[in-house]
Amino acid sequence: MDDIVLNPRYHDVLSLVKGFRNGVVYGSKIRFPHALVMTLLFRNGSLQEKISAILSATKAHARGLAFFVTGYKSLMLLQRYLSASGKNTDVHTFIAGFISGYFVFGEKTSVNQQIILYLFSRISMGLVNTALKATNLKTPKNSFALFAALCWGMVMVLFRRDKTVLQDSLKNSMTYLYEDSNHWTSLKTLLWHNK
Repeated sequence: MDDIVLNPRYHDVLSLVKGFRNGVVYGSKIRFPHALVMTLLFRNGSLQEKISAILSATKAHARGLAFFVTGYKSLMLLQRYLSASGKNTDVHTFIAGFISGYFVFGEKTSVNQQIILYLFSRISMGLVNTALKATNLKTPKNSFALFAALCWGMVMVLFRRDKTVLQDSLKNSMTYLYEDSNHWTSLKTLLWHNK
């Protein structure tokens, strides 16, 4: 069997299998503990409903990553085979990511939204770093503090003016932190229970 899996002739096809596998494993490792903690802390319902929610979120994340990796790698292989040079370009990379992202993560679910918001934040930082590299500018010492201040200042204005424009989990967290902390009916609801 090792002769087959180590044969360079089958490398491209087997890389799709391994990519699918890695998507399932990574998605499960990332989502399961997050879903477990968030469900136990914030979700109401029976134990069976909580377990179902945890497994559903884990499955959605693992499935999404597995299908994205497989779609992306398949499109990269196809474009490489169709390319006159036999090599992939940045355009191929973008096309493969764009198409796979549209079909795999295009539905607005809570899991997909979290993944896309995570990506967006990392892309934004990557673009800033790319610009700094290209211009040979040095990052100011307090740049992260300024970035943090800008983010918090903007989100607080958005929350105060119209919290409905914020993503649901962020809006709910902020409501808990900033509005629910203004109300209590006893020592118990001041310090022990929120309501």
